[in-house]
Amino acid sequence: MMDHIFILGLTGSDILSLVGGAAALIVTVIVWSALLPAESYAGRLRALEERRTTLKHELLRRDRRSRRIVATGVLRDLLTRFDALKGETSAKAQRQLMMAGFRGKDAIVIFLFLKMCLPMAFGLVASFLIYVLKVWELSDLMKPTSAIGSVLLGWAAPDLFLKNMAQRRRVVIARALPEGLDLLTICVEAGLGLDAALTRVAKELRNLCAELSFELQLTAIELTFLPDRQAALENLATRNDVPGIRGLVNAFRQTEKFGTPLAQSLKVLAAEFRSERMMKAEEKGARLPALLTVPLMVFILPTLFIVILGPSIISVIDTMK
Repeated sequence: MMDHIFILGLTGSDILSLVGGAAALIVTVIVWSALLPAESYAGRLRALEERRTTLKHELLRRDRRSRRIVATGVLRDLLTRFDALKGETSAKAQRQLMMAGFRGKDAIVIFLFLKMCLPMAFGLVASFLIYVLKVWELSDLMKPTSAIGSVLLGWAAPDLFLKNMAQRRRVVIARALPEGLDLLTICVEAGLGLDAALTRVAKELRNLCAELSFELQLTAIELTFLPDRQAALENLATRNDVPGIRGLVNAFRQTEKFGTPLAQSLKVLAAEFRSERMMKAEEKGARLPALLTVPLMVFILPTLFIVILGPSIISVIDTMK
């Protein structure tokens, strides 16, 4: 019957075909719109902008790195002319930088340059403040003494800074070492080798103690690539002047040399470190009464005497009147 219906020269079958095609097109558009990510065009623009920003920052970083390399190269040439990079002083400074956590190849160059320049800088600044600006009223004897003291302070400042940084790093590593030994014991008892166990523990300690994590990761890499495994263990003890690290290295050496059970040694070491930490806490607690004596005498006892004797003194004064 539909074949006999004519609309604008179209039969009923043609109309049904057009309606079906239009419906299929609408369904396709709806499905495509649903599957298409929202704001795809804006998202692509944002991604392109982020990529452009990343590339720009990378270029700037490379430019800064190249300029820093040029600057450190100039400093290295200057120090080489004075033979400052050779000798026992340079080797000692290198060890101090290593213990403080500065492992870059240019760290020794920057340190020695500061060691040379800071005394002059401190002396010039102190002389300018004392003789030109006259910030402090000093006698004729104290003026050169203060300038010389500033020079000595500039000479000692880099060493004091390194010593402080190394001490802080030792404390951080010593605090995290028992937990690291527990994790290492678990890994060893699970059947992992020493290299794999160190790598796994370094990964787990990355957020807890980045310093200890870095040392263990570096030791695992050296155990893999160095021909002498004992040298890798010795490097771990050399980089860290921590008694616990030395005990850990000795346990590793015994395991490598004699095949002694590593897990049992690690358990004993962890227990010793915890006992030592508890003893230090008890020692601080025992020192607390002695430390509180001076504040008690200076701040609390006078107030207590005023509260107790104050009314009596006031009464005596009133009676005397």
